[in-house]
Amino acid sequence: MKVIVASDHGGVNIRKEVTSLLEEMNIEFEDIGCDCEGSVDYPDYAIPAAERVANGEFDRGILICGTGIGMSISANKVKGVRCALVHDLFTAKVTREHNDSNILAMGERVIGPGLAREIAKTWLSAEFEGGRHANRVSKISEYEA
Repeated sequence: MKVIVASDHGGVNIRKEVTSLLEEMNIEFEDIGCDCEGSVDYPDYAIPAAERVANGEFDRGILICGTGIGMSISANKVKGVRCALVHDLFTAKVTREHNDSNILAMGERVIGPGLAREIAKTWLSAEFEGGRHANRVSKISEYEA
């Protein structure tokens, strides 16, 4: 598995926790920032990361901003992306199993670093179940086409 990770200024601390987790899990990743203290625009990080997932360069992506909302909205504008905004373990698991989400969004101002690590670990470990869920995900892809 290959993962791209990005954040705006509001998600720098949790992004560091997530990249540390990826190293521990021996998952190949690229961290595309930001490492700044000043305000930046979340679409400038979310959209390039989402495009690289959509074009197959990366299997999955993890995006972090203050709430996760801006990152998830931006990422979901990219055709082929199914980005889920997650702040608990249950939805982290189910969004992979039922929705085949390929990008995870989290909000640093909503959750702490420990929970962010557990959410990312749960999401990275879960697999798409297919079956009845495959038909539903296909309807999304057909609509995008």
